[in-house]
Amino acid sequence: MTFPVKPEIMSPAGYWPQLHAAVEAGADAVYFGLRHFTARAKVGFALEELPEVMDALHRRGVKGYVTFNTLVFDHEMETAARAIAAIVEAGADALIVQDIGVARLVRAIAPDVAVHGSTQMSITSAEGVALAQQFGVSRVVLARELSLEEVRAIRRATDCELELFVHGALCVSYSGQCFSSEAWGGRSANRGQCAQACRLPYELIVDDAPKPLGDARYLLSPGDLYALRQIPEILQIGVHALKIEGRYKDADYVALTTAAYRKAVDEAWAGLPLSLTRREELQLEQVYSRGLGPYFIAGVNHQAVVRGRTPRHRGVLMGRVVRVLADRVWVAVEPEVAAVAPLKPGDGVVFDAADWRSPEEPEEGGHIYHVLPQRNGLVELTFGNGAIDFSRIRPGDLLWRTHDPDLDRLVRPYVEAKAPVRRQPVKVHAIAAEGAPLVLEWTLAKDPQVQVTLWSDEPLETATQRALDAPLLREQLGRLGGTPYELAELTLDVSGRPFAPASLLNRLRREAVAQLQERQRRRHAVVHDPLDALRRVAEADQQPTVHLPLHRTSSRQEQIALHLLVRTPEQLDAALAVRPSSITLDYLELYGLRTSVEKVQAAGVNVRVASPRVLKPNEQRIVNFLLRLGCPILVRSSGLLYALRTAPAAPELIGDFSLNAANELSALTLLALGLTRLTPTHDLNAAQVAELARRVGPALIEAIAYQHLPVFHTEHCVFCRFLSTGTSYKDCGHPCEKHKVALQDGAGRRHPVMADVGCRNTVFGAEAQDASLHLDAWRAVGIQHYRLEFVHESGAQVYEVAEAFRAALDGKLNGAALRKRLERIAPQGVTEGSLFVPPNYTEIPLLL
Repeated sequence: MTFPVKPEIMSPAGYWPQLHAAVEAGADAVYFGLRHFTARAKVGFALEELPEVMDALHRRGVKGYVTFNTLVFDHEMETAARAIAAIVEAGADALIVQDIGVARLVRAIAPDVAVHGSTQMSITSAEGVALAQQFGVSRVVLARELSLEEVRAIRRATDCELELFVHGALCVSYSGQCFSSEAWGGRSANRGQCAQACRLPYELIVDDAPKPLGDARYLLSPGDLYALRQIPEILQIGVHALKIEGRYKDADYVALTTAAYRKAVDEAWAGLPLSLTRREELQLEQVYSRGLGPYFIAGVNHQAVVRGRTPRHRGVLMGRVVRVLADRVWVAVEPEVAAVAPLKPGDGVVFDAADWRSPEEPEEGGHIYHVLPQRNGLVELTFGNGAIDFSRIRPGDLLWRTHDPDLDRLVRPYVEAKAPVRRQPVKVHAIAAEGAPLVLEWTLAKDPQVQVTLWSDEPLETATQRALDAPLLREQLGRLGGTPYELAELTLDVSGRPFAPASLLNRLRREAVAQLQERQRRRHAVVHDPLDALRRVAEADQQPTVHLPLHRTSSRQEQIALHLLVRTPEQLDAALAVRPSSITLDYLELYGLRTSVEKVQAAGVNVRVASPRVLKPNEQRIVNFLLRLGCPILVRSSGLLYALRTAPAAPELIGDFSLNAANELSALTLLALGLTRLTPTHDLNAAQVAELARRVGPALIEAIAYQHLPVFHTEHCVFCRFLSTGTSYKDCGHPCEKHKVALQDGAGRRHPVMADVGCRNTVFGAEAQDASLHLDAWRAVGIQHYRLEFVHESGAQVYEVAEAFRAALDGKLNGAALRKRLERIAPQGVTEGSLFVPPNYTEIPLLL
């Protein structure tokens, strides 16, 4: 079988040890970040180290991709532009970006350098890919929630390079759509500061009552992706790169995962069956795992993605405790595991008591001292004196092996390599003739453009004994041990009986290696002045050809517009009583919308509908339905924006927060696509919202003044997983239509959960986030459009909140009085949340 393209193996590197491990294990490309503008802010290289990093990679024939995948604020844009120029000058092969304004900026600064769209762009459809391409993106990292069938559909509809995650941690929320860190910790996942709130324990609240779930406490903590067995199918689809997650992981993890996927891709490409053994699978599980599985890649199964027992690395399940003695335990081992990787002295283990004790409490564990086999598949385990408190272990507890010393020996060749392990094949063509110089042409097999030609200083003499022939030449030129090359192919054109001394061949071989290294190291890219490029991109957005839908200036005397977003019929009735400037319907069922649309229209109130935040390849019906409603649409998906703006007779479009406009460049880029107004990303604080309005024109901004922050947006369905035995909407019984659900955190706050038309869940913050303390500043810059959004509020609460804001916007209520009134009305109180303005928010962390 032939495949469209052999995909790159793309490995993570938090720092030098991981980078070296990836190279030796066979990575085609390594991705890594710097100390800022990266989605993993805790790890990465200093900017001044980047030339050395790129040299180290290029000399080994490996590409280096720099993750520049955060949203960038306006006050950082000049620093970002200079950093982009420095990254390109250091030799980076591509920048991975999230911010669409930054994508355009990279193209302006370095038109020859590839721009890859990060998974933080939340791209789930060919339309989303097409929109990213308009911004200069040449490769898209698809969302991890897509099945291979959906990836195949996207592949058929686009010529863009596609990249797919195949291994590692899964975020429960769509990347780029998680605001939990922003809501609860003053940090932002879109700024590289994920607080991992998805790995915390939650209690399920159903219809206002706790629902016991046994050992399932971590209701938003997915297992880890493992797609090794899907590699042949992935190659058939034509994906360009296979990405291994893990910039926070150690070098052992990088080495083992890279080597495993290198082997699988090479075998599939050669038409061979996977030679994967159960022992090799266990090694991957051992080095790091929260429970490996293909999950979304294999299709939707909501019972599989989140087990809920633990949020952390467990390793390999070895058995279950059956007897506890004063100083030892008996364990019934897993026969399948014991057959290929049995317990042994030196193994690190942990006892999992989640059936009766929270994993948040300290767990018992240590290194095994003795393993004594017993009858009926049991083993007796002893530990060092005082290592284990046996009173905290009970029969039934699970035993996990968290560390296997055999793994240390397995990875040592990669992580402690004294000479290159992974070497690059070279082809040599030699021309040897009596009386003429010896000519050696060396070509890198993987990249034929890397070629060097060497000549002997003197013509070859006639041999008196052994003339130069292919075996002799191969023997001398093949002595490449200690270099990053290996001789793969040799051809010889010979005339007569030429003689070449070994010293000459050795010298030419050493010179060839040095020249090949230099050729691979050199990278030349056009780099324009970064601040001039930034100015040109900004000025392009000011040109009349951009066709902004509204004038960029507005009178502060224009009427303030109050927009309400509701999610239930009861809320709708209350909203109609308020008679706001518009009502936005954000309902679970699309097909119940038309009646409500007509009801609002009959009342003489402007009506809008909210789109889903995700559009997948098989969901074109959603686009068609929204268009048939014939009313303005609140657009929440980049793919949907592309589909709607190209549709005949497209309605008025308002861009929502999920488009992640964080700066003037990204905002104007989106507005130029035909949006009437735009709501900034929730990563902006209140002062930044005001500044963005000042920059793009306040009439173009629709600010959210009251809402429950949508902290997670997930493909994983809490309703299906914990309120049914079904695997998808086809057999779950639709509990989302019958029950009110919330997740209660350790502080007792209950965070509402709602499903959308695609069965995706949004977890909302418990407290209402309000802008009462910032309304004066927003009005001072001329913002006229304010939106209030409701989740589990009653009709009475909707009416009271709306009337309170109306009074404040009419100047009848100051910010402090509004805040007090909202504290009384809101179901679980109010918070400033992401709108809080820290005193030092304009400071930029050093890149060096």
